[in-house]
Amino acid sequence: MTQPSKPRLAWFNGQFMPESQVLIPFRDRSFKYGDAAFDMTRTFNGRPFRLEEHIDRFYRSLRYLRLDPGMSRQEMIGVSEQLLVCNEPLRAAAGDWWLGQRVTRGVDPIGEEVPAHLGPNVIVECTPLPLQARARLFRDGIDVWTPAQRRVAPDMLSPRAKTHNYLNLIVAEQSVKAHDPEGWAVLLDINGNLAEGRGSNIFVVRAGTLYTPRERYVLPGISRQMTLDLARRLDIPAVEADIDLFDAANADEMFLTSTSLCIAGARSFNGATVGDGRVPGPITRRLTEAYIAEVGCDFVQQYLDRLT
Repeated sequence: MTQPSKPRLAWFNGQFMPESQVLIPFRDRSFKYGDAAFDMTRTFNGRPFRLEEHIDRFYRSLRYLRLDPGMSRQEMIGVSEQLLVCNEPLRAAAGDWWLGQRVTRGVDPIGEEVPAHLGPNVIVECTPLPLQARARLFRDGIDVWTPAQRRVAPDMLSPRAKTHNYLNLIVAEQSVKAHDPEGWAVLLDINGNLAEGRGSNIFVVRAGTLYTPRERYVLPGISRQMTLDLARRLDIPAVEADIDLFDAANADEMFLTSTSLCIAGARSFNGATVGDGRVPGPITRRLTEAYIAEVGCDFVQQYLDRLT
């Protein structure tokens, strides 16, 4: 008789439990208003990528939202590492994990009714990376489109906070998907320069120099910073700057960075071939190889192995 598979665990308000048992009340402010913060890293062969840096960024988002999770950074790191240990027997089938932390503001009292749980709801989760769904991006390259919708301006809501309110990015992405179901949206900022996509930062290469949008207008990705660190190590000039559509259209190379993708080359931008059409281009390839060496995992092959 086949034994039932062990359920994947999550951590919820102080307890490890099957993730199917993690239940958020419908009156939680994260559901009602998007009033919550989160962060995500990934694992490489089961080891979390720059976890402390992700947690530091998470706590900066929490501070911006004036949200107290009721636990220290070090406690959050400890719980995250414990969760990976709990779920390690399931990793072989998954390949590697997305590892995430979420804090909501919780449920508001209604009149004199006191919620069963006062205070924030805190979740730590790990879920399989979308290796198969995104494998073709490493074979073919990404088609990048800039939608009409602009990224929310920093004087309205800072894009440097990673919150549950993703509607700006989602609506923009929907307009791209309606035109090209396989396309990836990269929004422009209020000044008409490249900003970011949903969970991704963009880089362009022109005349041997690497450019990426300034931090003021984007969530400063940990993979983005990793790429800038590697560029310095490889003596590749790297600049944080405004990148307009003219600069993007004349890029020799273009790539996206994200937690899950790490580095993935773009083959087209708004329907036009990027550079000479090689994906990845020479600088993108150098950075990718250095990234692989740094994390000790060939993430490109990890994706390509899932091609169907």
